[in-house]
Amino acid sequence: MTVDIRVIRAGQMYRYYLRQTVVGDGRRPAALGLAPGEEVTESQLRNLFGERGRHPDADRIEADLLAEGASPKKAFKAGALGRRVTVTGVDFVFRPQPTIYLLWALGDEETRRVIEAAHEYAIIRVLEWIEDEVAVIRYGKDGISRVRPPGGLVAARFRHYEARSGMPLLHDHLLLSVTGQRLDGKWGSIHTLALHESTVAADTLYTLQMTTEVCEELGLATVPREVTPGLRPVMEIAGVDQELIDWSSTRRRRIEDVLEGITDDYVKKHGRLPGERARHGLAWWAAQETRSDKKTPRPLDQLLAWWRVSALLKFGQRMVDGLLQRCQAAGAAIRARVGPWVDTALATVDVAAVVFTCAESSTTATSWPKRDGICWRPCAAVASRAAWTTTSRMRPCPGTPVSSPRP
Repeated sequence: MTVDIRVIRAGQMYRYYLRQTVVGDGRRPAALGLAPGEEVTESQLRNLFGERGRHPDADRIEADLLAEGASPKKAFKAGALGRRVTVTGVDFVFRPQPTIYLLWALGDEETRRVIEAAHEYAIIRVLEWIEDEVAVIRYGKDGISRVRPPGGLVAARFRHYEARSGMPLLHDHLLLSVTGQRLDGKWGSIHTLALHESTVAADTLYTLQMTTEVCEELGLATVPREVTPGLRPVMEIAGVDQELIDWSSTRRRRIEDVLEGITDDYVKKHGRLPGERARHGLAWWAAQETRSDKKTPRPLDQLLAWWRVSALLKFGQRMVDGLLQRCQAAGAAIRARVGPWVDTALATVDVAAVVFTCAESSTTATSWPKRDGICWRPCAAVASRAAWTTTSRMRPCPGTPVSSPRP
C-alpha cells in the first residue's frame, strides 16, 4: 500500500518527527490561531501530540495569563483542548509507487519538481476528503452523537527522502491530531476507528491522484505489476526496468525471505495457508524482523549524488540517464495502442476493487452506516472523486474530441 496509518500516543513519540522540518497542514480550527504552511515548532508538537492533547501554543497562553495574575491552575486549564487523552493523533504515511520515486531519485530537477508537486497535491486531496467525509467527533453518552469538525482538522506534515536501508523512498508523514472542535465551541476526540477503516480508500485516492498528475505532466502511462502473488496488482509507470526496482527494494527482498520462512511455520502449525488477516500479521512480523535502526538524515543533494553514483556503477549511464525517455516512449506506445479512454476504465476497475475490499474488511466496522455489510460512505466518496479526477484530467490522443464530465 502507498498509505499506512499508525497511532501516536502521548509521551516522547513526537520527537521522532523533529528529524526534519515540519510544516502545518489541514484547514485548522480558527480558535487555534494557526495558518496552513507555517513551520511547526518543537514546543507546538510537544503540546499537541506529547502532552495529551494541549493547545499548540499552550506555553504562551499560560505565560500570558500568569503575567496577568491568573492562578497556575486557571492558566494550565486555559491551555487545554478538552479533556486529556492518551492517543493524541494518528500518523498517515504517504509514499509513491517504486517506479515513481525511482524517476524522482534518478531524474533531473524538473522531473523531481513535478513528482513532488503531484505528491503534495495528492496528500492535500486525501486530507480534504478525510475532513469532509471521514472525520467525526463523538460525544454524548457512549459516543452516540457524532458531528463533523466544522473548522477542519489540525495536522503537521514532514518529509523523508530515504528508506532505512539508505535507498530512495520519497515519503511524507501526516500527523493528524485527534482533537477537534464542535459547533458549540467545545473540544472533543476524533473517532480514530473511522480513520483506520478508511485507510484502503485513502490509499486508492492518493494513488489515483498521484499517478494521474505525474502521467499528465510527464507524458507517461501505467501498467499493472504483480507485487504479491494472488493479490491485486499495483499500477506502476511503464518503462522502468525491473532491475532498477529490485536495486531500490533491498529491504523488500529481505522481508520476502523472512516471510517465506514464517509462512512455512504457520502452515506446519495450522495445516492450512494463512488467510488475509493472518497474511497481514505475518507480513508485519517479517517487516519488524528486518527493521534496522534509523540513520541520521542526510541532505538531499548528498543522497541524490550517492544514488546516482550507485546506479551508474551497477547499470551504466545509458540505463540511468535514459530512464525518463524510455518511460515516455513506453507511455506514448500504450496511449496510441489502447486509445484515450483507458485511464477511465482502469479507474473504474480500481475503484470497484476498493469497494469490494471495503466490503470484505468492514464486517466488524461500527463507525459508518452499512448496507449488505458494506461500509458505503467513504468508498462512495472515493469513487466519485477518483472517477471525476481521472477523466477530467485525461489527455486525449490528437484529434479525438473529449467531453469533460460534470463534477
